[in-house]
Amino acid sequence: MTERIWDKFLTDRDKDVLAASGFGGLADWGARPALIIIDVNYAFCDEEPRPILESIKKWRTSCGEDAWEAMPVLQKLIGLCRDKGIPVIYTTGMRRADNWDSGSWSWKSKRRAEAPLLEADGRDGNAIVDDIAPGPRDLVVLKQKPSGFAGTPLASYLQLLGCDSLIVTGTTTSGCVRATVLDAFSLNFRCTVVEDGCFDRTQVSHAVNLFDMHAKYANVRPSDEVIDYLNTVPQGLFDLPSGHGMTALAAAE
Repeated sequence: MTERIWDKFLTDRDKDVLAASGFGGLADWGARPALIIIDVNYAFCDEEPRPILESIKKWRTSCGEDAWEAMPVLQKLIGLCRDKGIPVIYTTGMRRADNWDSGSWSWKSKRRAEAPLLEADGRDGNAIVDDIAPGPRDLVVLKQKPSGFAGTPLASYLQLLGCDSLIVTGTTTSGCVRATVLDAFSLNFRCTVVEDGCFDRTQVSHAVNLFDMHAKYANVRPSDEVIDYLNTVPQGLFDLPSGHGMTALAAAE
């Protein structure tokens, strides 16, 4: 049996419970997937690969070099989905300049008041990393809470597209990825989490949350398996946005 990233954290008792309870089976993939990229922005990734203890001096939410290890995986998945006409949906945060709408986010970090700006050019930390920038036919969902569904049009977009399943990537595994997966599960979407397409600040939270999602709410699979599945999805299933005018709009912004 292939060793999973979480195996080293499980006790013998945990393994016995899992074997007896039946959790962790593989669900069907679904027939009409969307690729979801959760919060792969500068605040979580930094402008370049840097060791996390260095990166968080500037970006307190950074996941450091682990973010950049996932970037080639995301690029492959995004490229394949665009070629196949499979929806590509990004989430990222949005805030007032004065941070008033941070709300409950301000309760658990003493560094919350720091301005989320890149010093060199003034870009907001919520800007999606250029290496995986959204294309004109992709969708971008702006959110203020962990889940991509909380107070956003994500569910209505998926309904409009006729999606029955999500391929989930991004960050953080234990936070916004998990929250999005749980809400998707609650809405009866089939979920697959791309193991090497997700990342977190701490190794234990990454591994244990992958384990828990795989046990109860989603299939957690390596990107190679996900790519094999996506290659079986028929071309042209979805009525995607035309993208007309989006390039000009982005340039104007």
